[in-house]
Amino acid sequence: MFVEPNIGSLSHNRSGWVEVVCGSMFSGKTEELIRRLNRALLAQQKVEIFKPTIDKRYSKKKVVSHNDNAIHSTPVDFSRDILLRSTECDVVGIDEAQFFDDDIISVVNELANQGKRVIIAGLDMDFMGKPFSPMDKLMATAEYITKVHAICMDCGKIASYSHRRTKSKQTVVLGEKDVYEALCRKCFYDKMDS
Repeated sequence: MFVEPNIGSLSHNRSGWVEVVCGSMFSGKTEELIRRLNRALLAQQKVEIFKPTIDKRYSKKKVVSHNDNAIHSTPVDFSRDILLRSTECDVVGIDEAQFFDDDIISVVNELANQGKRVIIAGLDMDFMGKPFSPMDKLMATAEYITKVHAICMDCGKIASYSHRRTKSKQTVVLGEKDVYEALCRKCFYDKMDS
C-alpha cells in the first residue's frame, strides 16, 4: 500500500511532488486516486480535482470509479486550464491523464515546483500494448509510481493489458466492459495474433 510522504508538511516547506497511479482498464486506478484524495481532504488540505472534458462515461462533473465511488471534479479541455484553476490548493488530482495534451507534463511539473502534491491516474498502455503518451513521460518525471493490476478476464491471472473488443484502430475510444477487457500478457498477445 502506498503511504503518503510528508503529507502534513505541504504548506510549510513548499516541497511538491508527483505521484502516478497507472495500469490497465479495470485495475483500480481511479479507485486509488479517490482514496488518496479523500485522505488529503480528511487531513484538511485544500484539494482540486480535474478530469478531461472528453470523459463523460459516468458523470460530467465527477471522477467515478468502476465501483461507483465518486468525488467532485472540474472538467477541463486543456491541461493549461488546470494551472489557472489550482492556484489556492495543496493537492491536485488528475484522472484519465492519457486523454490530455502533451502539455500536461509541464503543467504537472510546474504544479509540483509550486509546492503542490500532484496525483495523476491514467492508462500506461494503449489498446495495442504500447506506452500511452503522455503517461510514459509523466512516469519518467514522477517521484512515486504505483502500478495497479486487474484480473485477466480469460484465465484469472494478473492482468496488465487493456484489450479492445472492437475493430476500431483509433487510439482514443471511450468505453467500458462492452468495449474493453483486462487481459494478462499471454491472453493479450494470443488475441492480438488471432
